[in-house]
Amino acid sequence: MKSGSGPLPRLPGSRLQQRTRKQLRDGGVIAYSTESCYGLGCRPLDTRAIRRVLAIKARPNHKGLIVIAADFEQIRHLVKPLSAAQRAELARYWPGPYTFLLPASRRVPPALRGRHHKIAVRVTAHGEAAALCRRLGTALVSTSANRAGQKSLKTARACRMAFKDKVLTLPGRIGKRRKPSTIIDLESGRVLR
Repeated sequence: MKSGSGPLPRLPGSRLQQRTRKQLRDGGVIAYSTESCYGLGCRPLDTRAIRRVLAIKARPNHKGLIVIAADFEQIRHLVKPLSAAQRAELARYWPGPYTFLLPASRRVPPALRGRHHKIAVRVTAHGEAAALCRRLGTALVSTSANRAGQKSLKTARACRMAFKDKVLTLPGRIGKRRKPSTIIDLESGRVLR
């Protein structure tokens, strides 16, 4: 396992897995551990849930959100077809702490991409986050668990205290990264964060 990976979340066959699936299916929001902090997430094509994430964070709608996945197949439907060279370039960085801006497919709701024509996606190397995506069978919206402009929350306890019953908080351990993922525009190669 890469650095930042922790024990896998105890989801298969458990009540927690059932609750998590129901929360997402019903348009709800979850808090889960990622590389550098806890993240708030939902299903990436669920506009109602995305709006809930934005409201909980008090985040402006125009900024767009990141989507994480266990592998490229989980985000393939969110991006326009890529060339072999582009896929090879992504393979150099993924799984890892690199978020790429890729041309968004028509299926991506405006609430997810904001005012942009691209979508921010990452194949995560964080063991718990990747396992969560794998076990739920879906990529997840992933934005830092905090109100806009405040410090990102680092523990499940802090999330439970901050969000109460607005969010289903999953147990977990964040990775060792101190900073959020690097964001790169694949077309231009420009590093945006």
